[in-house]
Amino acid sequence: MTHRRSVALLVLLWAAALIPAHSFAQQEEQPVGKRKVVNRIVPSYPQLARTMNLKGTVRIEAVVAPNGAVKSVAVKGGHPVLVQAAENVIQKWRWEPATHETHEPIEFNFDPK
Repeated sequence: MTHRRSVALLVLLWAAALIPAHSFAQQEEQPVGKRKVVNRIVPSYPQLARTMNLKGTVRIEAVVAPNGAVKSVAVKGGHPVLVQAAENVIQKWRWEPATHETHEPIEFNFDPK
């Protein structure tokens, strides 16, 4: 009985090895960070953050349409007060045109000094 289980396991492993790896990845990946920014606006340091002596990094991923306009943003990290300032200016950024939309990582460092 143990021999049969071993053979069955080997056959199963062999069959799994024949399945192409790409068949599990059905979603097409979007290129990340390949486009040049043509209109960049630096966020101002929020007064509330200054009062709180708040500093830190905000990480955002922007989905950029083929025409270079920001389609949407996803916050990846940062204090909410700082995130709001970053999101406000990101909507005004423009990238060079492309044939498809891309996901562009953006990072802002806020420091009251």
